[in-house]
Amino acid sequence: MKNDKQKGFALVLSLVLLLAMSLMGGALIVIASSDHQSNNSSDEYQQTFYVAETALLQAQKSLINKMLGPINVGTGNRDYDGRIFPQNQLLTEDNLLDQSTPCYRSFRNLSRNDDSFRAVEHVREQSFLDLLFPIFNDGNAGLAINSSIDDQDALDREQESIRRYYYEFFSVSSGTSEYKGTGVSLKKGSGTAQRKGTAYKIYGCGMMGDINDPNNPEIIVPLETLIVLSH
Repeated sequence: MKNDKQKGFALVLSLVLLLAMSLMGGALIVIASSDHQSNNSSDEYQQTFYVAETALLQAQKSLINKMLGPINVGTGNRDYDGRIFPQNQLLTEDNLLDQSTPCYRSFRNLSRNDDSFRAVEHVREQSFLDLLFPIFNDGNAGLAINSSIDDQDALDREQESIRRYYYEFFSVSSGTSEYKGTGVSLKKGSGTAQRKGTAYKIYGCGMMGDINDPNNPEIIVPLETLIVLSH
C-alpha cells in the first residue's frame, strides 16, 4: 500500500536538482567570463608595456640622430652637416614640454610647478600603428602577416586593435658623465682613462585608449632609462 505522503516527492527532488545544476552552470559561466576578461586585460597591459619600451627606443634614436646627424633615407648615410648637440632648452610652442600630460604626471620625481623646466625634446601622441603601417602595406615585409590572416576584414580588425596604442617620450640632459664603450678585449698596455660623455634621462610612456583623447588613457605604463652619449 502506497504512502500518500510520498506523492510529488520525485517532482520536488527534480526541481531542486535542476536549480542546483543551474546555479553550478551559472557559476561556471561567470568564472570562465572572469578568466577571459582577466586574460584580455593582461594581454593589453603587456602590449602597452611593449609600446612603452618602443617610446624609450624612439627617444634614444632621436638623441643619436641629433648628435651624429640624421640618416638620409635615399642613400642610407648620415647627414653629418645636420648634427647638433642635444641640450636642455626652453622648448618652443611646436615642441612644448606639457607638464599636464598623463605621461609627465606619472613620474613623481619630476617638478610640477617650475614653468622653466628644460628638456631636450618632448614628443607626444605618437601612434604605434604608424610604426607598423609599412609592414601592413609592403608586399614583401607583410608576407608573414598576410599569410596568417586570411581575409582583409581580419587584417582591418588587427589594425584597429593596434590603433588603440600610442606613446609619448621626453628626454632631459643630466650633465657630464664618463662614457664607457663596450668590447671583448683591451689592448695590452692601454690606460684606464675614459672619454667624457653626456648623460640623458629618458622618460617614455606606452598608453592604450583613444588617441583622439590622449589625456584619458585606459592603461598607461611609464618607463625611464639613462643613456650616455660620447662627445
